[in-house]
Amino acid sequence: QVQLVESGGGLVQPGGSLTLSCAASGNIVRIHGMSWYRQAPGKERELVAAITNSGNTDYGDSVKGRFTISMDNAKNTMYLQMNSLKPDDTAVYYCNAEVVFGSSPLLDDFWGQGTQVTVSS
Repeated sequence: QVQLVESGGGLVQPGGSLTLSCAASGNIVRIHGMSWYRQAPGKERELVAAITNSGNTDYGDSVKGRFTISMDNAKNTMYLQMNSLKPDDTAVYYCNAEVVFGSSPLLDDFWGQGTQVTVSS
């Protein structure tokens, strides 16, 4: 199996910055891509940013120019650098990864437990 663990969330004032991390572990053969999603209370989960194992990236419109996604393939770890944070960025941020795993091997996607980001003065 594969586990994803997010870290780096917390409370920050508007205009501040945070960096989130997502570490993947387990019987991983390779990771095709990793993504950050977020979900605010009463709202649906939305894509924040995504990155492939070749380095191609995609961002949600609301975070373009402010957030940067990156991935360390050697460490199976993804990062989200968040700058110029706004109150609307407040949400639980979830890590997702499409992973080839096991000895068969198998392909599936996995979710982390989430980390809370609160932007408030």
